[in-house]
Amino acid sequence: MLRIFLFLGTNIAVMVLISVIFSLFGIGNLLAANGVDLNLQALLIYSAIIGFAGSIISLFLSKTMAKRSMGVQLIGQPRSGTERWIKQTVERQAEKAGIGMPEVGIFQSETPNAFATGWNKDASLVAVSTGLLQYMTREEAEAVLGHEVSHVANGDMVTLTLIQGVVNTFVIFLSRVIGHVVDRLVFRVERGHGPAFWIVSIVAQVVLSVLASMIVAWFSRWREFRADAGGADLAGRRAMINALKRLQQAQNANRAEPLPDEMAAFGIFGSSVKALFSSHPPLEVRIAALEQSG
Repeated sequence: MLRIFLFLGTNIAVMVLISVIFSLFGIGNLLAANGVDLNLQALLIYSAIIGFAGSIISLFLSKTMAKRSMGVQLIGQPRSGTERWIKQTVERQAEKAGIGMPEVGIFQSETPNAFATGWNKDASLVAVSTGLLQYMTREEAEAVLGHEVSHVANGDMVTLTLIQGVVNTFVIFLSRVIGHVVDRLVFRVERGHGPAFWIVSIVAQVVLSVLASMIVAWFSRWREFRADAGGADLAGRRAMINALKRLQQAQNANRAEPLPDEMAAFGIFGSSVKALFSSHPPLEVRIAALEQSG
């Protein structure tokens, strides 16, 4: 219930903020004075609906999509000592973190990696790769599991969805405003919309989306530090540091492949794209942050 209120509150806050900004700068009156007939309120509502719809749908489908795209095999009745250990470890950490028992699974990959996803703290999924189980000690693997359980306990999936919805709303709204203004003032279209509106709106949406993705990536990097701290609390700071160093070794040995794009933000290991667009901070920075916290 709290998440529903948070979603609605965020949605309303975005609309109010944009309305206030336009009122303070007199943008509505300025547009009207120049003959730009744009219903800002209607556009804002439209932008918020479209902006949040995709991210909300993705959130609710996240577990299903993850299971299918990653080929996750859920651990129901453990069939081996390793599966039993994974399930018992997650159960213990979930209880300590104050969340419901997540579904637990394993996916086939030589890369040491793991991820957590799900729309609710009490309805999540934590999965590890076969490569992680082979490459890491149990102490290190326990720290990785703690990192993922911390993502769930911190509500990171929901918060990231809300932030994505907010930036989507701004992108859609501002791109349509820019397209409309250019259509009316530059190309002098008096009724409806000409080709310029659609072309300029698309170009503006692409440019604004690039800028917005930096904001989302910044939050994703920030929450990795929180999840590392959570993993240290659940499994021990030294174990978390050792796990990150193990991932660093795998990265240096070219054994570490990032998760697919749709799952990258939820994993323990990120890609090596440019820093501003990376979902994860560099491993050396994460290790240094943990070492300094002690």
